[in-house]
Amino acid sequence: MSTPTGFDELIHPATRLSVVALLAATEWADFAFIRDSISLSDSALSKQLHTLEEAGYLEIRKEGGGRKRRTKVRLTERGRGAFEGHVAALQAIVEGAGPAAAAAQQRHQEPAEAHR
Repeated sequence: MSTPTGFDELIHPATRLSVVALLAATEWADFAFIRDSISLSDSALSKQLHTLEEAGYLEIRKEGGGRKRRTKVRLTERGRGAFEGHVAALQAIVEGAGPAAAAAQQRHQEPAEAHR
């Protein structure tokens, strides 16, 4: 089976997929909210956000100063499109492995077995 169109290797790892899925449901999210929602350390989340930002999938803003400094994150239009494409690709994979696909494969194999 070939990889469906829209499958995104960058988003696919579970941690990044969790981050992007969380951000897809909101306009902006605080760093602490993301960290706590997906149970990551600050450093692990920072690394994932940096990777996604470099790909153009996220925008990161730092607000305030000192102890009140807050980091806010949002999906860019490119990131939202990549996430939607990836979800569609995953759905295609799942649908291709479902009962209808199994029945079609069985129908395809039956004539070959009948010739034996």
